Amino acid sequence: MASYVVKAEIADARAKDFEFVRIKTMYGGKDIAVGDTVFVFASETQGGEGLVARGVVAAVAAARKPLGTVRWTPRVDVAIRRTALARRALGRDQLKGWRGTDDGSPQAELDFKFYRQATNKIGGISDAAAAFLDRCFR
Repeated sequence: MASYVVKAEIADARAKDFEFVRIKTMYGGKDIAVGDTVFVFASETQGGEGLVARGVVAAVAAARKPLGTVRWTPRVDVAIRRTALARRALGRDQLKGWRGTDDGSPQAELDFKFYRQATNKIGGISDAAAAFLDRCFR
């Protein structure tokens, strides 16, 4: 199973289930499948607090490209069942020290993929980044 991060507006950070409709995919996000692990980040640009939960993909479907659209980033509809709430803060402020760094660290990967731009998205992460994020749940 693969691991992903979703960064989006989250209405209820303690919800048991999360549903994202037509969310942009980047960094391999279009390959997400049922059973994959997802780390849920509440977008700070929309009032969120960064990492809030870890879950498992319960359902996923590719969103159809609108007719007449020339440039379009693939999108998915995804349902996630929460398995844990974050016990430690992790977001834009905590990753700021890795901004622009290319040292191969999980922190640099997460900052580059999810905080370089404010876009809400779902994207794949490395095993090292997943292990780093798992530490926020112990």
